[in-house]
Amino acid sequence: MRLMRVGAEGEAKPVVLHSDGTMRDISGLVGNLSGNSLSLETMDAIRNSDLGNLPTVPEGGRIGACLADVPNFHCIGLNYVNHAKETGAEIPKEPIIFWKATSALSGPFDPITVPKNSDKLDYEVELGIVIGRECSYVSEADALDYVTGYCTINDISERTFQIERGGLWGKGKSAPGFGPIGPQLVTADEAGDVMNLRVTTKVNGEARQDSNTSDMIFSIPQIISYMSQFMKLRVGDVIATGTPEGVAMGMTPPGWLVPGDVVEVEVEGLGAQRSEVVAFSG
Repeated sequence: MRLMRVGAEGEAKPVVLHSDGTMRDISGLVGNLSGNSLSLETMDAIRNSDLGNLPTVPEGGRIGACLADVPNFHCIGLNYVNHAKETGAEIPKEPIIFWKATSALSGPFDPITVPKNSDKLDYEVELGIVIGRECSYVSEADALDYVTGYCTINDISERTFQIERGGLWGKGKSAPGFGPIGPQLVTADEAGDVMNLRVTTKVNGEARQDSNTSDMIFSIPQIISYMSQFMKLRVGDVIATGTPEGVAMGMTPPGWLVPGDVVEVEVEGLGAQRSEVVAFSG
């Protein structure tokens, strides 16, 4: 299945893309796409419903984040060899885990606002995992049994805040609008071979990132299993799995985002985002 949220900010309804090409309102089945409504059992209930009898949602409305909210916004850092090299970092021997504030969540076509005092704004296309079952001490062999689906994520980053201001990475990753996800949540049964998907970024039409999830250092099963040794993953948690080379920070000179830039990121089969960078006001 392919699930989305459509409507004005704060009023978006969850929909499923029906086989006849229409969007069907599933708010009566799930309420909204967050927390326990993203469980594997809920996904089965949607599949087994008579979707053709559900109300249609008109096309042309705003497409919001494919998840209304998340319990945790987990991220994996430096998970592609060439990205680690372009940042001057050592190749990690274990997954690097950090977090974005859940308030960073935003829609795939919403503007990216340059934060106050920002001077090094960057992009990172990533494959996102959505957890569908509570997950603790899970083996790699069983890890994919805990996944509801996958989505496109842009892990927007402010490098001065992240690297030059001390402390943890999260404060450079968490400004409002720094977590565009979607447009679609694609359930695991429809996503195909997620370890062989093209991931790309364009800025003003110029190709910046072009890689494949097969180049990850740590695979999706490894990431889920590893994280579950240290914490309980919750239903509805999202995990951003890292970005390939080609970020603004790795360019000479750096290609930082500025107001007026248009950023397009895409994970093959999961949908593309398009966001305009706008100046901070206020």
